Amino acid sequence: MKTLFIKYKSVIKFILTFLVVYIVLSVGYKFYLEFSEGSRFYPDYFTHLVGQQSNDLLNTFGYDSQMLPHPDEPSLKLILENVYVARIIEGCNGISVIILFVSFIFAFSGKLKTTLLYVLSGSVLVYVVNVLRIVVLAIGIYQFPEWSEFLHSVVFPGIIYGVVFLLWVFWVNRFSKLNKKDV
Repeated sequence: MKTLFIKYKSVIKFILTFLVVYIVLSVGYKFYLEFSEGSRFYPDYFTHLVGQQSNDLLNTFGYDSQMLPHPDEPSLKLILENVYVARIIEGCNGISVIILFVSFIFAFSGKLKTTLLYVLSGSVLVYVVNVLRIVVLAIGIYQFPEWSEFLHSVVFPGIIYGVVFLLWVFWVNRFSKLNKKDV
């Protein structure tokens, strides 16, 4: 049994580190969401911020866009050229994807300073890609409403998770302490 543990030590360390970081960040995020109820930012600060930035970017691109609180649920209504194209819910803010990204990076950690800088810069990149994803999705749904389900369910999750995957691959190949002989 001890030989088996030694043989798979790096795998066990990866799984445990990933799970601990993921659980801690997820529980922290859940508390954040609970404490956000009733705040002046609707439905919560990060969702509100993502919605506002998406709205501002759409307006910058020349679209008449509005972001309004949804009257029946904790979400924001995205209105483009007077057409209700989408709702932005808590899951659209990208925080859950960032938690997944951060957990993986810590599980394959490198030097502390490098790890923290990569977590910060990677999280910012994922956040920006997420805002751009919402903007392009809104335009896509407005221009091609018949493709809205495919765009929302397949294309745009593929974009955000694809970026995270590429960041992970880059991290493992360039910065992690992964011992090549342990693989």
